[in-house]
Amino acid sequence: MQVALLGGSFNPPHVGHLMAATYVHATQGVDEVWLMPSWQHPFGKQMEAFEHRVAMCDAMCRETSGWLKTTTIEREEGLTGRTVDTLALLVERYPDVRWSLIIGSDILRDLPHWKDFHRIREMARVIVLYRAGYPAPDTVGPPLAEVSSSQVRDMLSRGVEPSELVPASVLAQARASGLYGLKRAG
Repeated sequence: MQVALLGGSFNPPHVGHLMAATYVHATQGVDEVWLMPSWQHPFGKQMEAFEHRVAMCDAMCRETSGWLKTTTIEREEGLTGRTVDTLALLVERYPDVRWSLIIGSDILRDLPHWKDFHRIREMARVIVLYRAGYPAPDTVGPPLAEVSSSQVRDMLSRGVEPSELVPASVLAQARASGLYGLKRAG
């Protein structure tokens, strides 16, 4: 089996994540794409509680026919949010899986700060998707939607519903949990 990992804070997950996962599943010969929410961010980014972000990812996964899943591997004891360590654990735990790692071209500038990126390349095929506004060599696919979780959070803080940028199921989950200042329905 071939699995592609799409890691991130997913704070909240948005249509850019869904488009990236769909594109990789449709074109890169993978059986499944696993959303991998960060337990803690290695660069100290503030996030909603892990359980809330997992629930929003799960809501987005329900939009697909089973090929998109959420993994909670990053909350395993001893992991620190470093991709190389998480990937090493996945390789050990699932020896029959061939792994790919999805990153956006906007992340390329951060790679010098990643721990042991050369080891990541040894354990997984790295798929670099072209994120609009961040052209780079060796990217695949058309430019992805210009949307970010920080943009979504900013809209929500101003009372603007980002219904064009966030799947309805994710907004419903966020509302049910009272996240990002959304009022619970009912």
